Amino acid sequence: MANDKIDLTSIQRQLMQVKHPELKKDIVSLGMVAQVTPTDDGIEILIKTPNADRRLQIGLEAQTRQLISKIEGAGKVKIKFEVDQNLKMEDGNRIFGVKKVIAVGSGKGGVGKSTVTANLASTLAMSGKKVGILDADIYGPSLGKMFGINGRVALKSEEDKIYPIEKHGIKLISFSFLVTEDQPVVWRGPMLGKAIEQFLYDVVWGELDYLFIDLPPGTGDVQLSLAQLIDLDGAVIVTTPQEVAVLDAGRAAAMFKQVKVPILGIVENMSGFACPKCGHVTDVFSKGGGEKLSKQVGVPELGAVPLTLDVMSSGESGKPALLDAKDSPLKEAYFLIAKNLEEQIANWEE
Repeated sequence: MANDKIDLTSIQRQLMQVKHPELKKDIVSLGMVAQVTPTDDGIEILIKTPNADRRLQIGLEAQTRQLISKIEGAGKVKIKFEVDQNLKMEDGNRIFGVKKVIAVGSGKGGVGKSTVTANLASTLAMSGKKVGILDADIYGPSLGKMFGINGRVALKSEEDKIYPIEKHGIKLISFSFLVTEDQPVVWRGPMLGKAIEQFLYDVVWGELDYLFIDLPPGTGDVQLSLAQLIDLDGAVIVTTPQEVAVLDAGRAAAMFKQVKVPILGIVENMSGFACPKCGHVTDVFSKGGGEKLSKQVGVPELGAVPLTLDVMSSGESGKPALLDAKDSPLKEAYFLIAKNLEEQIANWEE
């Protein structure tokens, strides 16, 4: 039986202090930590290196043992090395423990991008996935409101690291947690980039299958900072059926292509209003915008989400509508989008 007293978060923090002697970066950000496994009497760590350089391995092992031994209850520390000649350590902009990082963007505000992010994350969480959301909209953060967290909150912090809030099984971090509801944010570009970097790397996310990054509207500093700071596994573009929304979403897609981030697909939000009594769908905002954009960009349409009374009220209730949706067009739409998204991620990995 594995040692369940081992705190993997503490191990992560210590491993982030183990420096490669030549590259001067830690072995976590370099992608060298392949596996951390609790054992019956301690911990086993698998470290990948590009070659069988024993001097390098001995130096890394000494650093690792010294740092891990500081953790109370760590027990016996076993360190293994595996030579991986394909290891590209310069591409190590990853978050320890997070498997996939997906950006959700749009060209303009008001298309329900944050609502789509919250409900898509909830869908995957309901499917058994470990999910987190980073609200990167510094000037207009809305994630807290959608999950019933209003205004400034006391975040748990430890050794220059902060812990996300967990709500409905989803880990959350938002700039709205750090300021009062009526406090304006007046920041220039460099400050935005530093804030995003801290949200990515100074937050203890733990083990996640997916981390969704809810981007601000447009193609500005935050989007460019993200492309430089983190290896994004892909982006989802949200639009509404209207022509102007499609036009602006096309600019967002062009930006992702320019910074070489794979576009996984398009989501058409507010795709008609579903009457709560008869179920009839009325195309309030025209129709076919998502399909048009997908053809224009050359990526699939992941799905279309109808506008329902549940969605409209969920923004005030503090709980994503999908979590209470039974067998409904809304639930059907989001489960289809989640299924198509995972298929697209698998296709890009092949």
